[in-house]
Amino acid sequence: MQDESAEDFPYRTEFKKKSIRSYVIRAGRMTEGQRRAFDNYWGEYGLSLFDGSMDRQKVFGRQAPLALEIGFGMGDSLLAMAEAEPDKDFIGIEVHPPGVGRLINGAAKAGVKNLRVYMADAVDVLNDCIGNGCLDRFQLYFPDPWHKKKHHKRRIVQSEFVHLLCSKLKTGGLMHMATDWENYAEYMQEVLQKEKLLENTATDGQYVARPEWRPETKFERRGQKLGHGVWDLVYRRLPGEVQPQVLTPPENDTA
Repeated sequence: MQDESAEDFPYRTEFKKKSIRSYVIRAGRMTEGQRRAFDNYWGEYGLSLFDGSMDRQKVFGRQAPLALEIGFGMGDSLLAMAEAEPDKDFIGIEVHPPGVGRLINGAAKAGVKNLRVYMADAVDVLNDCIGNGCLDRFQLYFPDPWHKKKHHKRRIVQSEFVHLLCSKLKTGGLMHMATDWENYAEYMQEVLQKEKLLENTATDGQYVARPEWRPETKFERRGQKLGHGVWDLVYRRLPGEVQPQVLTPPENDTA
């Protein structure tokens, strides 16, 4: 494994300047295989934020149900879902190159055709590339909980973000989030419950059992053996128009 300098590795995470992000881009290490995956397969699987609105027919060659996942990590579960549901198309968004390289390498070796990837800021992609009412399913699994109170402003799950997602979901589309932090699960539920265009699919109004489409990860199984919990939330998009919101400027992030 080796460090990738800016000169050595030409593939960049794409984003627009903003005061507060829900992630920190770390200078991670990449294997030779992950690096070669960009050279060999990014042209097939990679999408650019700066290409603007995505033409699904051009990208996938068909009009099929569309699922989008933000923050797929190393990509193992997203690849498994794309393989298990060939009738659907999948878009993954991730900011860390090693995970992107691993995913596209695995997808190419498996001959997966119904998967594309943005290495970019998720909110920028949603705003500029994903059409309104085109998503059948949205997925956010194990996002950074930013557990310190002073960092809660960095959490990706905020009311404005959820409202933006509602504009991208079809009526009847599903918003699926999962976390292994109980406090974050409670926070997610509080934010989702405030959105009038969503309804909780849980019969008890709380959480659901892991849906069959979300693979169980090795870290999840390891955590269960240690007595750790995982909380899944699945909400359904209700009929209705998304009302434009006036977003207040983010506070200065000095933490």
